[in-house]
Amino acid sequence: MGTPDFAVPCLDEIIKRNYEVLTVVTQPDRPKGRGKKLAAPPVKETAILNNLPVIQPEKIRESQFVEQLRRLQPDCIVVVAFGQILPKSILEIPPLGCINVHASLLPKYRGAAPVNWAIINGEKKTGVTTMYMDEGLDTGDMILKKEIDIGEMTAGELYEKMAILGADLLGETLALIEKGMVKRRPQTDAESSYAPIMDKNLGRIDWSKPAKDIYNLIRGVNPWPSAYTTYKGESFKIWKSTIVNQDCHDQAGKIMKVSKDGLLVCTGEKLLNIEIVQFLNSKRMTVDEYLRGHTIEENNILGE
Repeated sequence: MGTPDFAVPCLDEIIKRNYEVLTVVTQPDRPKGRGKKLAAPPVKETAILNNLPVIQPEKIRESQFVEQLRRLQPDCIVVVAFGQILPKSILEIPPLGCINVHASLLPKYRGAAPVNWAIINGEKKTGVTTMYMDEGLDTGDMILKKEIDIGEMTAGELYEKMAILGADLLGETLALIEKGMVKRRPQTDAESSYAPIMDKNLGRIDWSKPAKDIYNLIRGVNPWPSAYTTYKGESFKIWKSTIVNQDCHDQAGKIMKVSKDGLLVCTGEKLLNIEIVQFLNSKRMTVDEYLRGHTIEENNILGE
């Protein structure tokens, strides 16, 4: 069971290891792009390429689907970023359990957007955890974990690396299950945190915050929902920035300097240099490229 790009390497890993895939369960096709044409989820596309049967239930809690799944008699169900919470009626079907690949070092960052929130919160490391699913939200017993350094990656860049990491970890996990060698480790709820679903408003920059927090936000919401602010009332997106380790005691959001290297902006703590922007009806470009056809004036306050 899986839906987005993140789940594709896991399906590939299962196929590569020659496990029998009884069926692939994914979300229904959804309208996509400006034309709003129906588009298949990436997992469905991969399944079709490998001649695997596909089921796309609107709601997996429906008794008809649960019975369909029960008739297949799966030994194990693998769930990766599926997009719906599995009911007890499904969790109880496979004798070897329902296994989930979660993009965080559980019990930290349970929930829908662990990759984004790890970056937004300034974590140095994150990782992937495999676990047995229960009725809670990412609360089941853990099996294996793998860490990864976040460095300066955006959410999109980290997402891609963690998808590969997750597939490797799933392969190791399934091998342990097959041999009956799994050691279950309960999660400690007191150490848990939550990574709620992303919201468009989350990308709005509060210039009164420290430059480090804004820098992390810009990376954490890239590519979606993306960071934004306003210049003279016009909204624009910010795709890349760097922290300038220099104090600024002027008004937060004030453009201190405009140059081909970027927009130097005062924050609640230190300066932030904005390097790649995207104004309305325009493509992403460096500040240097934007300034060749437009003007940005110093001393204006961003976000007003």
